[in-house]
Amino acid sequence: MKIRKGDTVLVTAGKDRGKQGKVEKVLIKGNLVVVPGVNQYKKHRKGQGGQPGEILTLSRPLGMGKVAVICPKCKKQTRIGYEVKEGKKVRVCRKCDQAI
Repeated sequence: MKIRKGDTVLVTAGKDRGKQGKVEKVLIKGNLVVVPGVNQYKKHRKGQGGQPGEILTLSRPLGMGKVAVICPKCKKQTRIGYEVKEGKKVRVCRKCDQAI
């Protein structure tokens, strides 16, 4: 996985195109990421017992192909590459060649 929890990403497709946020959760099996405040939907919950019903706003997962990582060094939308430095595999920004 090239995108990890805590990365700042830019949404490149869909109704929220252009929005930015930090990755809250990565769902490896479905190749999905959850970004709070992006791809939000309403869910109606029926009242139970003495509790009234309510409308919840939920953030649904986005596909990996619809988001791009923003490099913390150069602040540009970029792809991720890998390099081996001092025996460790490190993620690298393709635009500025700095470790992420």
